[in-house]
Amino acid sequence: MGNNRGRGLQANALGTFDTVVMAVAGSAPAYSLAATTAVLVGTVGLASPAALLYCAIPMLGIALAFSYLGRIDVNAGASYSWVGRTLHPFLGFVSGWALVVSATIFMVAGSLPAGSMTLALFDENLADNTALSTVIGAAWFIVMLGVVLGGARLTVRAQLLMSGVELAVLGLFAVLALFHTGNARAFDWSWLGFSHFDGVAGFASGALVAAFYYWGWDVTSNLSEETRNSRRTTGLAGLIGVGVVFLLFEVFTIAVNVILSSKQIEENDANVLAVLGEEVWPGWGGKLLIVAVMLSTIATLETTLIQVTRSLFAMGRDRTMPSALGRVHRTWNTPWVAIAVVGGVALVMFIASNALGTVGDILSDAISAIGLQIAVYYGLAGLAVVVAYRKMLLRSVGNLVLGGLWPLFGALFMFWIFVESLGELSAAAIAIGVGGLAVGLIPMFWYWKQGSDYYRPAKLDATRTVEAEYVPDDRTAARAGAHEGLPTDF
Repeated sequence: MGNNRGRGLQANALGTFDTVVMAVAGSAPAYSLAATTAVLVGTVGLASPAALLYCAIPMLGIALAFSYLGRIDVNAGASYSWVGRTLHPFLGFVSGWALVVSATIFMVAGSLPAGSMTLALFDENLADNTALSTVIGAAWFIVMLGVVLGGARLTVRAQLLMSGVELAVLGLFAVLALFHTGNARAFDWSWLGFSHFDGVAGFASGALVAAFYYWGWDVTSNLSEETRNSRRTTGLAGLIGVGVVFLLFEVFTIAVNVILSSKQIEENDANVLAVLGEEVWPGWGGKLLIVAVMLSTIATLETTLIQVTRSLFAMGRDRTMPSALGRVHRTWNTPWVAIAVVGGVALVMFIASNALGTVGDILSDAISAIGLQIAVYYGLAGLAVVVAYRKMLLRSVGNLVLGGLWPLFGALFMFWIFVESLGELSAAAIAIGVGGLAVGLIPMFWYWKQGSDYYRPAKLDATRTVEAEYVPDDRTAARAGAHEGLPTDF
């Protein structure tokens, strides 16, 4: 692990099941549906199921890239390390920075709905109060900071509880929606085709929003140093996570198309799911789905915190950011300095975001801005895997398709939606998205000048790693050492 500078993170804390739960929670199905459906419908109308379908295919390519790269380089920085060791350290840094910035913006965008959902449980009218939503959202955020500080095990236990309830509620409503009788529209197969998109640019901006829906499954890679048998587990969990949330997203966006009118969607931009719940199960439905969204939002604040703090930890350890960020707490084995810094910055941004307007406005610009940053670091990872595995791609059809062509297609798709959507987005979204990336050039050049070893990397080459690291499966358990707690591996 190259961890000769002080303590490392807690090894072997998570099993396969834990990691799959983290991947699903990272994509936050209920939160994404509640916060993003209005933005997606506003962008592509009835084509929202199609946008999610056509974004899932390249997204699986990126998940494959993470899976293949995770096999040859276990690093809490994930794409930051992989891209730096295959393409160029500058691109690697940009990759890590894109994740840090998008996650930090998200914590502001995500805490507001956590606050307004909590208020909505008690009084519908309070939910629109931005100031109060901010206070409650900030309180939830501080609770999650505490959980993440407490270590990977505590994080997963909290996650099992929150995501378990959320997925149970979503599953129930997916079934109820199928049997719902009062329809705004009849189901139409064309919703999964290209006919409803407003040209190529319309498709690209829809895909950018769809990328935000899926984003977050890659938290498994940031947890790789804390996962048992992580060379296999983290990538597999990411792929399962993308599959699970894809099914949920499709069922619910089709249900929204069938059951809700355009007017209902527009009027409830930050809370489409509650309206859907009310239609499907009057009286209780709205409340139950509000609980699911609230739990999902809090759960995804937690996974986002993990992603950003583990990335900053890897950067601090490599001295590409202040080295204090690489410090690990003696008792909890968590990067406590990184957690404290992120918490402080996000809380300052909460207060600032209040000046920007309503929950809906803040969300829509933030989602598009984050979409741009996600496209950058996912796209770079898709290219990195092709370079790392280049000597092995022609050894089998599986290698060529799963480790080469599909991730490459995913990468090109990500870069394409980045460029195409620049013409479509608001000035605020572009300023946050591209400006946030540009700020990263300052620490990048500063620490490059300081001579961090990260900028003289050992190149990542799959042939060398795979041959050197190969251990038959029955021997890995012995080599990983005894684990405490219950085994949760499949």
